[in-house]
Amino acid sequence: MIRLLWIRRMADAGIALDDIRGAFADTDPADPADPADPAAPADPAGEDGLASILERLEEALLAQEAELRRQRTAVQRMRTEGSRTGLLSDFVTGRLTGLPEGSLGQTDLDSLLVTERIFGPLGAAVQATRFIALATHPELREGSDRIDAAEESLDDTVAVDDPLVARVAAERHAFEAALHAVIEESGLAASDEALFDDWEALHPDEGASDSDSKQRTMSAFEATGKMPYDFSPARLRCMELAVVDGCADVDGRLGRLRVCGTRTPPRPRPAPHRRRPRPRR
Repeated sequence: MIRLLWIRRMADAGIALDDIRGAFADTDPADPADPADPAAPADPAGEDGLASILERLEEALLAQEAELRRQRTAVQRMRTEGSRTGLLSDFVTGRLTGLPEGSLGQTDLDSLLVTERIFGPLGAAVQATRFIALATHPELREGSDRIDAAEESLDDTVAVDDPLVARVAAERHAFEAALHAVIEESGLAASDEALFDDWEALHPDEGASDSDSKQRTMSAFEATGKMPYDFSPARLRCMELAVVDGCADVDGRLGRLRVCGTRTPPRPRPAPHRRRPRPRR
């Protein structure tokens, strides 16, 4: 009856019943302590037992208070940064400070959120370079929106061999080349290199082994494959043609370097094929 009165008084103070149950969990009234044994636990019905229960209860409440304070700080940061920007980590939002108001669209922030979820804050911070260039160059933003709309128009009603597919792919390739040139000329590419140094300085103990990195890469690959893409065959073909045009530009630049006498790094040779030993019967 006395313990029930304790529980009633604690509940009246606003303490959750689960916390009260946890505080009483370590005491067993069926196994009373021997008063002659100084190492025995205190009697749960005595003064020392009540003090021990209150001490454990206070520790549990302090842990909850720290967690609530952390959650409140996170919510305040989200409200300060903005509803979508606040969902990103500080390492990513640090790159977006100083941009013109409204220069980042919702799709940009959503893309950063997905990238951070799959590849981590460093991957999202590197991807932010693209959106910074678009936010600070209105003509690039206009071209990006126009090409995005053209790609979205390639629905299931458009045939794969329609000339529109190749034309949109060429426009995408030309736009990506212009965007890359702006990133190089504005110095954003150099800031990307500094991101890796900053990340290593903030996380010096993340020198993962090869097995850990392979495991993370596989999980990122699987996560990317599970994304709910709903692209039509025509749009997928447009993406393939844009990638082929980009690879052709890279091969062309390497060819010009060879003609000019510039030494290019040799391509890695494929590993020799080894037969796997057959299992013995």
